[in-house]
Amino acid sequence: MENKVLIESGNAVLGIEFGSTRIKAVLINEKYEPIAGGSYTWENTLDNGIWTYPLSQIHEGLQSCYADLKKDVKEKYGITLKKFKAGGISAMMHGYLAFDKDDNLLVPFRTWRNTITAQASKELSDMFGFPVPERWSASHLYQAILNKEEHISKITKVYTLAAYIHWKLTGCKVIGVGDASGMFPVELSADGKKADYKKAFAEKFDAIPAVKALGITVKSVFPEVLLAGDAAGKLTAEGARFLDPAGDLEEGIPFCPPEGDAGTGMAATNSVEAETGNISAGTSVFSMVVLKKDLKKSYPGIIDIVTTPDGLPVAMVHANNCTGEHNYWISLFEEVVDTLGLGGKVKTGEYYDKLITKSLEADKDCGGLLAYNYLSGETITGFTSGRPLFARSENARFTIANFMRVQMFASLGALRAGMNILYDEEKVPVKSMTGAGGYFKTQAGLKYMAAGIKTKVSAMETAGEGGPWGMALLAAYSIEEKKDSLPDFLNKKVFSSCRKTTEEPEAELVESFNIWFERYMKGLAIEKSAVENI
Repeated sequence: MENKVLIESGNAVLGIEFGSTRIKAVLINEKYEPIAGGSYTWENTLDNGIWTYPLSQIHEGLQSCYADLKKDVKEKYGITLKKFKAGGISAMMHGYLAFDKDDNLLVPFRTWRNTITAQASKELSDMFGFPVPERWSASHLYQAILNKEEHISKITKVYTLAAYIHWKLTGCKVIGVGDASGMFPVELSADGKKADYKKAFAEKFDAIPAVKALGITVKSVFPEVLLAGDAAGKLTAEGARFLDPAGDLEEGIPFCPPEGDAGTGMAATNSVEAETGNISAGTSVFSMVVLKKDLKKSYPGIIDIVTTPDGLPVAMVHANNCTGEHNYWISLFEEVVDTLGLGGKVKTGEYYDKLITKSLEADKDCGGLLAYNYLSGETITGFTSGRPLFARSENARFTIANFMRVQMFASLGALRAGMNILYDEEKVPVKSMTGAGGYFKTQAGLKYMAAGIKTKVSAMETAGEGGPWGMALLAAYSIEEKKDSLPDFLNKKVFSSCRKTTEEPEAELVESFNIWFERYMKGLAIEKSAVENI
């Protein structure tokens, strides 16, 4: 069906994802190809020591992103977007959005970036014998209780960002199992057809005296858990006006379970089968490896256990910082060019392409340069707060190639520290790793990732679409009349003819990364001093 006719007849499918720096929307056709898109740029702020996005900006961002999508549809096809066949919302996982009985937000949104729940994380991890990271919703809730914060007596519900937006659109208090697994540990039913919060752990949490005194339970405050393919409600009249204040959007559109960016990354990279994996690399970076069996040990703060959108266990290595710092450097270089009166001749994307490609000419030892991209704390390497740093030896070869390679390597430093455990100690088998996100927009990024994690990495032609496209795929899956399993749906219908580029680890780049990584681990003392004294 022609894309214009498809959109006009309401048969396109919508995916929206709230990323750390951009909210993106994608419409796909019946071939699962992106046919229109929209975006909104934003940035989290540090407010009284809390990384947050104001609720007003969350709403504004969603509406502006959707308006940008409508504009794209209008410009490409000459029609007004009024309906679509199905939709889905995804967002940064974890965090804490707590509301009272009247749906008032009790404290500013506490994002995944906050590393302020160390006590709660440790106590829950010890209690369960299962890693409960600092960024998880359960850690944020329990830390607020431990802190005896004023708002805890008013809590009636706690959402992730995706679950909150889904609730605003549909009125349904539900969440996809992948996103739920970043709130509280989850489990599948014996027949694999349902998911819920892990009963044994929930009972332990509910029995904590301070929790019991509040009259809340895991199931009363957290959303109901759903699997990929489950019905998750329909767009209400209020939800339609919320998403599209212009009033063009029709109500009654089915929405699939809201998911986290980890789940959409798995869908977008066809990495939902056991022994497959994916890497999402943008403002933060995380690797996901779908497990065939449980890990031998627990690694709190380094390796988390989450799930695929259909509930299989996944080992997740999550680093809070990736491309954020080198984005600042690119902006600085752009400003230098503008200051010299040469601006306007080079597009922003060309700075990335040319400077990152130039890094392939770097010296094997990166010229003796060192960088830390810690815009915020980094749990894997033991930091609750961050200080971006650049250092060099007195006889360093300070070239743009060396500088840019170090920035690209720094984006992967904490990830490599976690992956060393997964590969070297746990001997987890991986058939394939696929990348998505901004880090992979250049061929050099793909080469560096392969070298950094010591395995071959592929990037699909859709890698730049990332999360919103993966969310649109999950939305399309939810309205399949005769459902295959999620892996079969992706393999047979979406990725059967998808082109991809694969990079094997190159010996010279692996050696370069290893030299730099040894320097990186030794230099953590510099970062520690900066955090303590600056």
